[in-house]
Amino acid sequence: MLMLLCLQINRKAQEDPAYKEIPVGVILDMGSSYSYSGVGRSVQSCITMAVSEFYMVNPHFQTRIVVHPLDLLEKPKVEAIIGSESTAEAKLLAVLGDNARVPILSLSPCLSCNKHPYFLQVTQDETSQFEGIAAMAESFRWKEVILICEDSDSGRDMTNTLQTKSILVTHRSLISTSSSNELLQEELHKLSTMQTKVFIMHASPCVASHLLVNAKHLGMMDKGYKWIITGKTMKFLNLLEDEVIECMQGAVGFKSYVPQSRNVQNFTSRWRRKYHVMVKLKEINSYALWVYGAVSALAVAVEQVEQLKRKDVETTASDLTQSQRGTTLLLNEMLSISFHGLGGAFQLTNGNGEINAAQVIEIINVMDKGEKRVGFWTRDAGFTKKIGRLNKSLSDEGLEAIIWPKAKGGNPSQTHRMLQLQVSSKILRIGIPGVLGVSKASQVKYDAQSNATVVSGFCADVFRIAFKGLGRDISFQFFPFTGEDGIVNYNDLIYRVYTGEFDAAVGDITITANRSLYVDFTQSFTDLGLGMLSRNTHAGMWIFMEPLSSDLWLVSACFFILLGFVIWILEHQTNKEFQDSSSQQIGTTLWFAFSTLVFAHRQKLHSNLSRFVVIVWLFVVLVLASSYPATLSSLFTIEQIRLASNRDSIGYQGGSFVMGDIVRNLNFKDTRLKPYYTTDEYVDALSHGSKNGGVDAIIDEIPYLKGFLAQYPSGYSMVVSEVTTSGFGFVFPLGSPLVPELSRQISRLRENGSLAKLEKKYCFKSNQQSKDSEHASKILNLKDCRGLFLISGVSMAVALSIFLFYFIHEKLHFTYTMLAGGKLAFIMRILNPKPVVETR
Repeated sequence: MLMLLCLQINRKAQEDPAYKEIPVGVILDMGSSYSYSGVGRSVQSCITMAVSEFYMVNPHFQTRIVVHPLDLLEKPKVEAIIGSESTAEAKLLAVLGDNARVPILSLSPCLSCNKHPYFLQVTQDETSQFEGIAAMAESFRWKEVILICEDSDSGRDMTNTLQTKSILVTHRSLISTSSSNELLQEELHKLSTMQTKVFIMHASPCVASHLLVNAKHLGMMDKGYKWIITGKTMKFLNLLEDEVIECMQGAVGFKSYVPQSRNVQNFTSRWRRKYHVMVKLKEINSYALWVYGAVSALAVAVEQVEQLKRKDVETTASDLTQSQRGTTLLLNEMLSISFHGLGGAFQLTNGNGEINAAQVIEIINVMDKGEKRVGFWTRDAGFTKKIGRLNKSLSDEGLEAIIWPKAKGGNPSQTHRMLQLQVSSKILRIGIPGVLGVSKASQVKYDAQSNATVVSGFCADVFRIAFKGLGRDISFQFFPFTGEDGIVNYNDLIYRVYTGEFDAAVGDITITANRSLYVDFTQSFTDLGLGMLSRNTHAGMWIFMEPLSSDLWLVSACFFILLGFVIWILEHQTNKEFQDSSSQQIGTTLWFAFSTLVFAHRQKLHSNLSRFVVIVWLFVVLVLASSYPATLSSLFTIEQIRLASNRDSIGYQGGSFVMGDIVRNLNFKDTRLKPYYTTDEYVDALSHGSKNGGVDAIIDEIPYLKGFLAQYPSGYSMVVSEVTTSGFGFVFPLGSPLVPELSRQISRLRENGSLAKLEKKYCFKSNQQSKDSEHASKILNLKDCRGLFLISGVSMAVALSIFLFYFIHEKLHFTYTMLAGGKLAFIMRILNPKPVVETR
């Protein structure tokens, strides 16, 4: 009977497991994991792996999630549903979840589902991506864009976000997932005829792949076009075919950022080992990590709901009421769960949830067969090259250089049709700075006799000669450009070229990376970098005393005397050269000490201690003697300005970019900078100096300073600084075919000497040789050299201590010997008295 009872209990335990199974439905596209319609098999593997690993870590849980493939035509009883890879599925499941009161864990965000409380969004919200794209369009000053998307709701939301930045969506193209290849080609052909060449695409990988391949064939992925692709496609970039990635070269993508941690790496390794046959991804993406976190959150919520049910003492409620109450509890528990998962902070949200303001968007540039990260975007920090730093430097702001689509063969007329210049019967409109600056770079004068504006100067002549060398039958006309206050704003001039008001711009326009985002520059036709200009100071009769501070001179003299005194002590008893009369000994000692300054001491030293002291002192003298001429020489340059105190003032050319470059690269403060506009103002400011309302130095581009020194060859000096600018270049619209041709002409002018002749003609080459110094001159003081004197002083003290020790030891030994010898003689006389000899 006992054996039968045990068998019955064992059989009942096997039939009734110790945990309760909770059915969960899954809706996935189970096509190939390489298909563009989704990554169903990859998501299924993540769900299976999440369930297995979760309960392996939590074996004490009294519930277990059991995943069932779900058929919506049937009416299965499930506690939750995971699925909806597409927007259409998300809309359907959102309605189904509200009617059945079943939480829906959607893998696809759906903006129209924000009113459905049972619709839980697993992936991060798309609104942050839309705002980041709008911020990029604003930073690049794009006024018009074309939007390509699948969902009309997403299109409306994207359009509204762009309109907040005053960016016009000239056309919104809605693409269906069932669109044929012919319909896609027809739509793209219509888009290619529009003037706007900036496209924003928000589509699934399937639709995006067909669009990009057809756009490549139509020449819409060549130079001049700009494509921005959202995370709806970019998070599956590694699953796309090589042909599609080849068509995406130069496109910029936005996707949610997944920090690479050790846990993520371990998870990726486990996933590859277990599902290596079906995994094509080179690295795990945020999609899989969100699914993994959602399953873990669901498992915790199910366990907590089951515990609440067991504590519930209400036994009169009907089964339907209990079921409805259970799903409501499950929904509330899932919304309350938050933890730090593999992909970062994880929390499910529904239509009532707030958007995560700390969401980080990663910006990538498609290059070769992969991607290159160019920066990040967040609502709080904007664009930044690095993430996770509390204190950003100026160098971390903005994005890395983006390589936009380049022309690769094809019909040149098709590639550049939106960039064709007015080269037929029209005249090129060339903008030129209309105010004379501090050099003869550009001069604009009005000729009363001919009633015309005459443009001359170095930049205009270089442009004329280079343009003439093109051999084109093209004419151009200069149009002077000034700001409202009569001062030229070079960024505004460049913007007029960008908007098409001018066909080009000629003048002293510096090439910078930021400006190159909007226009194309020719090769530079001037020297590179910045220089510093200062007024030469007249050297007084005591200039030789300035390299060393007064306290250093005094301490050095004292140490020379101290050295002589120490050597006299050490050598006096044994060296005859230090044993003459008192006056002779003083003279010899001082002569020996000061002759070490030029290493001309001739007295022979007998003591090793003396030699030790002198060797250490000669090292000190060597350092001082080598530093003195270098410091004296550098006093005649202005490199010391870079390390001037905060009360010094620095001038710069007003109306140019130089001020920002000085602050970024030379570490000057804005409050120390003063703008000047003419050569006469330069002279007046340097003449007065900072103490009288002027400045100590003026920082400007090297061509300007060379022109100034040519006009004022004496009284001023220039120090070439590090190369922080790229020189002057001619400005053309992006993709202009004249840019490479003019660049080649500029190279020819430099090689045949024509450019040098023009520089000499317009005083862009000075006769005064620039003084270049790697380090700022700095007067040596005692604080800088205290270590040397400390070493020498210690060596003298050690030598004297050793000398005194041996001297005292010898004296004591002699005294002891004398005393001991006297006592012995006295005792011997007592013991052995001599006999008295009588004398007669």
